[in-house]
Amino acid sequence: MKTFLSTLLTVATLAFAQSAAALEIFACEPEWGALAQELGGDRVSIYVATNALQDPHQVQAKPSLLARARRAQLVVCTGTELEIGWLPIVLRQSGNSAVQPGKPGYFEAGGFVQKLEVPTRLDRTEGDVHAAGNPHIQTDPRNIARVATALAQRLVEIDPTGAAYYQARYRDFAPRWESAIKRWEQQAAPLKGVPVVVQHKGFPYLEHWLGLREVAALEPKPGVEPTSTHLTEVLEQLQREPAKMILRAAYSDGRASEWLAERARIPEIALPYTVGGNDKAKDLFSLFDDTVQQLLGALK
Repeated sequence: MKTFLSTLLTVATLAFAQSAAALEIFACEPEWGALAQELGGDRVSIYVATNALQDPHQVQAKPSLLARARRAQLVVCTGTELEIGWLPIVLRQSGNSAVQPGKPGYFEAGGFVQKLEVPTRLDRTEGDVHAAGNPHIQTDPRNIARVATALAQRLVEIDPTGAAYYQARYRDFAPRWESAIKRWEQQAAPLKGVPVVVQHKGFPYLEHWLGLREVAALEPKPGVEPTSTHLTEVLEQLQREPAKMILRAAYSDGRASEWLAERARIPEIALPYTVGGNDKAKDLFSLFDDTVQQLLGALK
């Protein structure tokens, strides 16, 4: 009995030590938490500040977020002003000097991809316009590949004792991801040139990747809720220039897109948008599996 109890105590002690030694990562969005897990494996402990059914623009800087940021060794976020309404407050009030912008412990995914829809002039009357370009980079898996390369290097920099481990995980992930991208692109070939309506200007990277053609947006300006007048105008536009489907993110209110879908007689689909956006999008790979299959299903 004593031997059994001793063994249990040893196992518990080792488990606690492994947990205590884990690199603490604060991820702003589920996609970066999932990517950090792919690359960090057992050496990281990840806290995701938002969930897939939450608008990442609209987050409150709650004490729980401050506490998590205070103990983090690495913060991984989209940047490009996506979290501008809450992340600066969280970082500043956390008192954690290691994860402030400009420090190795602060990582912006948006800094490693080419942004789309970069405004030529800043005018806040035009809605929720981001100076650095559209921040919704995660809807193109090629962007995730680019971010993965940079994030793997940052993990090594933050935790050099785990360099060989992180590098091995990256070498495993990268070819699997590239193979998956080729498969998705082959499956999605029928989507090239397909006209779509979007609820929010959140899909330019997905459109660019698959060749979808955006013909209208339900929001009259980014971040501005559609009025009945604007929806009627979009419906009239679709009578002249039909679309095949309406796209919205899973976290968005579906009433406007459902209203238009019923009257335009086209399908409305809620794409998961990030990991956890629906029951099928359980990780990065199934996120794009489901996204492509939903788009293809809407064509039928």
